[in-house]
Amino acid sequence: MNIHLEYRMEVFEEEGQYVALCPELNVSSFGDSIEEAKRSLKEAIELFLEECDSMGTLCEVLSEAGFTPDPGRLSHWKFRKLVLTERATL
Repeated sequence: MNIHLEYRMEVFEEEGQYVALCPELNVSSFGDSIEEAKRSLKEAIELFLEECDSMGTLCEVLSEAGFTPDPGRLSHWKFRKLVLTERATL
């Protein structure tokens, strides 16, 4: 599978481990360092996308998660442009 995907990554610390999360795909992984967690997340996303591709649901999953294909470049997907990210309290 040959795909180029721009995705958002969040990293936080939990119980002595670093957790990396791609919220749009609901895929996460962890590591002993930030870099290890980031590498592990990339691998987890690759495996997730390969499974979606083998099931024939890749385009549907990416579209539902907010990704759009780049019309000028085959197999390139980009995430919607964020205009604001902030923390709020209720």
